[in-house]
Amino acid sequence: MLSFDRLLPPGGPASIEELLEHVRPAERAPEDRPLVLVNMVATADGLITIGGRSGPIGGPGDHALFHGLRTIVDAVLVGTGTLRVERYGRLVRDPGRRRQRAEAGLAQDPIALLISRSGRLPWDAPLFAAPEQHVVVVAPPGAPAPPADLGARIEMVEMDAPTPASALRAARSRFGIRSVLCEGGPTLNRSLLADGVLDELFLTIGPILAGSGDALRIVAGEPLEEPIRLALLSVAHAGGELFLRYAVE
Repeated sequence: MLSFDRLLPPGGPASIEELLEHVRPAERAPEDRPLVLVNMVATADGLITIGGRSGPIGGPGDHALFHGLRTIVDAVLVGTGTLRVERYGRLVRDPGRRRQRAEAGLAQDPIALLISRSGRLPWDAPLFAAPEQHVVVVAPPGAPAPPADLGARIEMVEMDAPTPASALRAARSRFGIRSVLCEGGPTLNRSLLADGVLDELFLTIGPILAGSGDALRIVAGEPLEEPIRLALLSVAHAGGELFLRYAVE
């Protein structure tokens, strides 16, 4: 079993479940929207992709964190570009993790939450073919309907010019979603910050130097009106990777 060394606050070796046992995002949700966690992995020089994908950066610890966070939230929010590139499928495939979710009072499969201002989605992504997967798509009125032959349960929520803030309020009121894990991409992360609805950042630093000055970083797009300060909550280490957890102030 993979073990994490807890550096801040100091502690003994921990499993991923022990590392995340105090997060409890649903219990800390604001009244009108879900609590939002963002999970990203980056190289030591700050890049989030190698060859266009994030997979080559993360090691076993990052993979454990990735799946561990999916185990404790009501929904996973992902940008349509990330969905297209990373070829998302069913969000929780491991039966043991689905059992953990059920024992914690969660649905065995988290909802996949998508926000699209254009209504154009990569309907050929494996996510939409998984019959166990519930997908909520927030899109403008008149957005193209999903193809009829998709296996997933897909619900469309119509909203004029959807933003992360308005979509998250709808997710809370219509579907009872109290906790959301966002897995990017960086443009979506920027929108969450600009709307004031990003609560915590989990950032894995991989022991890799990518060396490309024009690659994506964890936040992309127009500059924010003001820099946003973070409060460091915890630091852990495993296999050369650093795991940082921040609160957004």
